[in-house]
Amino acid sequence: MIKIFKQILICSLFPALLISCNSKNKKDRLTEQATASKEATNIDVFGASLTSKIDKNITSILQDKNGNYWFGTNGEGVFRYDGKTLVQFTDKDGLANNQVQTIQEDKSGNIWFGTSLYGVSRYDGRTFTTLTDKENSQLADSPDKDWKIEPGDLWFAAAGGVYRYNGKSFTYLPLPKTDHAQPQLPANRLTPYSVYCILKDKKGNIWFGTQSMGVCRYDGKAFTWLSAKGLAGPAVRSVFEDKKGNLWFGNNGYGLFKYDGKSITNVTKEKGLGNGAFLTSSKLSGKPGPGTMARVWTINEDGNGDIWVGTFDAGVWRYDGKNLTNYTTKDGLTSNVINTIYKDKNGKLWFGTYGAGVCIFNGISFASFAFE
Repeated sequence: MIKIFKQILICSLFPALLISCNSKNKKDRLTEQATASKEATNIDVFGASLTSKIDKNITSILQDKNGNYWFGTNGEGVFRYDGKTLVQFTDKDGLANNQVQTIQEDKSGNIWFGTSLYGVSRYDGRTFTTLTDKENSQLADSPDKDWKIEPGDLWFAAAGGVYRYNGKSFTYLPLPKTDHAQPQLPANRLTPYSVYCILKDKKGNIWFGTQSMGVCRYDGKAFTWLSAKGLAGPAVRSVFEDKKGNLWFGNNGYGLFKYDGKSITNVTKEKGLGNGAFLTSSKLSGKPGPGTMARVWTINEDGNGDIWVGTFDAGVWRYDGKNLTNYTTKDGLTSNVINTIYKDKNGKLWFGTYGAGVCIFNGISFASFAFE
């Protein structure tokens, strides 16, 4: 069920606010809204702040070419915000799953969602199509033949590899095994080769962060595995390319890595910011590590070229190439658990948190984003 949350503008005696009001009653306005929005099946109008309507656990963020913001959540589907109206989409509308982990837009303006259980859905502005069902997806007949990179193709995480969409067909491609004792498993079965994150770099190479095998690069012809200095083992949750062409990796245990094309540097270890208690605890479920940079979930870059690193237990770190600065709730950050960092078209940084919704950084301070 699509839900549309929109604040009610209250007419006042002040002339400056009268331009926002009209003589039509609420029923007339709702009829116009429903007619204008063919996608809407139900419209709910609330007088309270829209901020209270969005889920507090934000896992992914995208600003589309029309300027709309999309917010994926940990269990409440996805929300679209156009500056005035907040629209919620869930599995009842055709979304593959209500946990939305990635959002991307293709050249035609379709919005794509990578969800939990390795589901992938496409939204064309009116309807959802799930591409990972039996009708639309297929296992590669010959992985060696079907592995290729083309302009405009889209890549999505899968349990033993990836899905590739070339604009016409949607194909599951298992990653080549470095350990040949590993059996070939279905696309929804978790394995050491399961993919958590994907990046297409400026040169067109595709990078995959995996469950425990480190990082894999595919250049269109061959595969290269990076696993040194603790990169393999903990799950690689983030892969990012900075404006200089350096690759940054974040994993859930050994922290932040920098790859300059020749060598790998474990920045976390170099700066003495590891969390040994987490690594040695049973099931990697150790205590939160304030002041550490071991559990890296997301990486981005600001307009000054500083690298921003979001952790799952210690807030955000900013790295200028020499110095690291840690920001936590003591500094105004709304949560110390950061699921995603997104830079919009204006260069503003958005932080999707666990438990505290959306937080923004204006260049000086942090603040909770108000959907008003």
